[in-house]
Amino acid sequence: MLILPASSPAHTEQTMVLVEARNLPSHVGIIMDGNGRWAQLRGLPRGAGHKEGSQAVRRVVRAARRLGLKALTLYAFSEQNWARPDEEVDALMLLLREFLLSEKDEILENGIRLNAIGNLGRLPSLVRAVLDPLRRASEDGSGMTLTLALSYGGREEIATAARELAEEVRAGRIDPSEVTPERLRSRMPSLAVGDPDLVIRTGGERRISNFLLYGLAYAELHFADVLWPDFDAADLHEAVASYQQRERRFGLVGKPAAPEQVAEKRSTPIASALHGAVAAVTRIAI
Repeated sequence: MLILPASSPAHTEQTMVLVEARNLPSHVGIIMDGNGRWAQLRGLPRGAGHKEGSQAVRRVVRAARRLGLKALTLYAFSEQNWARPDEEVDALMLLLREFLLSEKDEILENGIRLNAIGNLGRLPSLVRAVLDPLRRASEDGSGMTLTLALSYGGREEIATAARELAEEVRAGRIDPSEVTPERLRSRMPSLAVGDPDLVIRTGGERRISNFLLYGLAYAELHFADVLWPDFDAADLHEAVASYQQRERRFGLVGKPAAPEQVAEKRSTPIASALHGAVAAVTRIAI
């Protein structure tokens, strides 16, 4: 089965990418980067970029749900982001509250389970007053799990998990030999939905920025040049299609190339193009 994404105003000239519904990543994480630069390029204040970025969140959450992803984790606000100017932080918190209020009905009607990870105690009461009830109201949702990483840091999450295990060792509840990668992993809220299969970063940067560090061990990475406010369903499909073209080996030996693959590599550019066209027609016919 193939899924063809719908076009969007932001990408009217973008080539649509076919995605195989049977080989989707289960858990996708997104580092949403580029709001400030988007605003700067247009001579607008940073707040305008964040506001436009919240519209991209709505688009991508809907696209992910329609695509059939089981879990989507969005890096919305890092522990380090608290060091930004107070005016910008306050604006981000208000946008978060507005997003939760405006998307409440859609989250509940579509069976989305809303989760949040990070040092949530640092969030202002105006956010917690909306976030906490919506998490409780959606906890039985059987659809996609949407996790918002808020006041989150990958190093901080690892340190917290290690500290909890150290306290158990000190109390004599477990032996030091029982501190295993699996036991450490079980203490990390970000991995309750499984390790990320695919992590996307927008904005053209090529770094992880303290996101899901422990779970990233074997994740596939996709870096998109598009700034987050312009990211849409077509970009998400492109990232998933890229993921589907990769062989995940998890440290093992990969499968040997099939004879036809070897022959294709040795063929001329014209023959390769013809072979690709025939394969595309065959897939669409199926």
